[in-house]
Amino acid sequence: MSTPANPDVATRPADADAGRVWDIAATVCDPEIPVLTIADLGILRDAVVGSDGTAQVIITPTYSGCPAMNTIKADVEQALRTAGYESVDVSLVLSPAWTTDWMTEEGRRKLEDYGIAPPSGKAAVGAQRGPTRLALSVRCPRCGSISTNELSRFGSTACKALYQCADCKEPFDYFKVH
Repeated sequence: MSTPANPDVATRPADADAGRVWDIAATVCDPEIPVLTIADLGILRDAVVGSDGTAQVIITPTYSGCPAMNTIKADVEQALRTAGYESVDVSLVLSPAWTTDWMTEEGRRKLEDYGIAPPSGKAAVGAQRGPTRLALSVRCPRCGSISTNELSRFGSTACKALYQCADCKEPFDYFKVH
């Protein structure tokens, strides 16, 4: 397994038992954007099997007040119990803070296919060296135009902004970089 460019990006555990727990948890979808799994979003941080057989999963919210985390936690617990784990522990961690840099390329593609513009650029977090990329426009996920305008900094969730395309006139959500 290769090391990710960003060391904060979680990877599937190499241990077979922990890998099975990860794989099960990775099937859980985000309740606000149901085409994305928690692995696609990068909020699935770790999975282990304790010495007592407890399936342990660590998740990080996209932001500290994310209302979907209780549902995600319950969905992960249910998925693991359905797979035969009697003892399950799902923990939330806030550090390091989640960033859109943790989203997978597949997750970004799924967002766009769903009609949500994926985050562009990299988050300005950590000890970043060199220039910081600045997104000057947001590409419309419907027609591909870069002639778009922000209508509201907050869209259907706090993670998204509401945009409108000047060419096809369609409104769309943009998953903000953070």
